[in-house]
Amino acid sequence: MNFVNGHWVNQLDPKLIHLWGEIGVSYYGLAYVLGFVFGIYMHRMFQRAGRSPFNAAQEELALYAMVLGVLVGARVGFILLYALPDTLQRPWFIFEVWKGGMSSHGGFIGVVLACWYVSRRVGIRLAQFGDFLTPLVPMGFLLGRLANFVNGELWGNVSNVPWAVIFPRSAPGVSPELIAPRHPSQLYEAGTEGLILLRYMQWRFWKTDAQKYPGRMCAEFLLIYSVSRIFCEQFREPDASLIFGMSRGVFYTFFLLALAAWFMVQSYRKPPIVLPYKVAPDTAAPEKKTSKRR
Repeated sequence: MNFVNGHWVNQLDPKLIHLWGEIGVSYYGLAYVLGFVFGIYMHRMFQRAGRSPFNAAQEELALYAMVLGVLVGARVGFILLYALPDTLQRPWFIFEVWKGGMSSHGGFIGVVLACWYVSRRVGIRLAQFGDFLTPLVPMGFLLGRLANFVNGELWGNVSNVPWAVIFPRSAPGVSPELIAPRHPSQLYEAGTEGLILLRYMQWRFWKTDAQKYPGRMCAEFLLIYSVSRIFCEQFREPDASLIFGMSRGVFYTFFLLALAAWFMVQSYRKPPIVLPYKVAPDTAAPEKKTSKRR
């Protein structure tokens, strides 16, 4: 391990496997894959416990919609919210996904649209589907922020705390001895937006009756995520120009707080649902053949 002036230097390789040039298997891409694998594994547990409204065919539909919503939403969100001027100058940047550039807020928008589509197809409330996702999503946050740390990106503010880290990418071409250490804000986010939120939502799902009130878990999820994000943004160097004196991460998070309030109101206005779910069969039952005596 490489230490300079008592601080660890983050020289981790962002690629788990190198294939050709900048193309390879990255930890960031692996985080997405593992996040979806976790979601599928947990969904099977939900099904066995009668806590999922989806049969196997509907699960497949939801999986494809979520993958598309997260990936497209996160990429387009990053372009629109953080990199629009650069993309207008280099339009092909939108396809250069191996260079990074995904937005969690854009991912939220993509997931909401995917949830709306799936809930319409399956015939359940949007809030019910959202509640069902809340114990699954934080694992993606946890793995994604750990990947950010491995990549040495989205670093924190300059600091001399004992656990501060030197990120060479914060000053390209400069010797690590001359680079100021910074807060490992990626790990702060992994712990708050990821681990703490994951533990809480799993407890809420399995140990309470919150799922009976559609929208309740969505509201709590968005509230805890928003508070965690705003807190961690105080230690993170803004990655774009400020809006009204706030980092873009903080500014965009206020919209999530408004969405949390909407879901909470809906959870009190709508009647509770009955659990466990009665899941529709994958296919219609075959008609019974009756024999006729001649």
